[in-house]
Amino acid sequence: MTARDPSAAAFPSEALAGAREVELLILDVDGVLTDGRLHYSDGGVETKAFHAQDGAAIKMLQGAGVPVAIVSGRDSPAVGRRARELGIAHVHQGAEDKARALPALRRATGVAPERMAHVGDDIPDLALFDRVGFRVSVPGAHPAVAAEADYVTATAAGAGAVREVCHLILVARGLWRDAVLRARGSGAR
Repeated sequence: MTARDPSAAAFPSEALAGAREVELLILDVDGVLTDGRLHYSDGGVETKAFHAQDGAAIKMLQGAGVPVAIVSGRDSPAVGRRARELGIAHVHQGAEDKARALPALRRATGVAPERMAHVGDDIPDLALFDRVGFRVSVPGAHPAVAAEADYVTATAAGAGAVREVCHLILVARGLWRDAVLRARGSGAR
């Protein structure tokens, strides 16, 4: 496997088959894009730590034509800011029932739920797992979520797990090489 054109052997064949169908990636925030810990300053301001490699991979995936959405049970200004930085247009925060975001995502993107993937780590994510075509979890996820996942990342949440999922989708869909060339700024296809 090389950095330029990694072998599909880096991922299980079942995961590649599921990821090949993905046309929209939905991400949870706490415990997926972050390590799940909540940080509050003495003044009550919430802060979050996001991994730069996740951000770069999200941009690569979107640049390859696969949109990304955020569906979070919590509402945080930090999430809105990070989504804007990454060009994520579809952000649903404060979603107590995460499945309620699906009709809006379908209308906005034209992607059917069976062509969507969701990365989640806790019980509220099961509502989306029940409706999307490809389900991904992370190490340390609730056992019920991990049991329902089609793929569990090797990388921890908040430490590049989303990068791994983006990589999987790009490889499975045959988009990796072009995505790398775009990210390097060559513009070659």
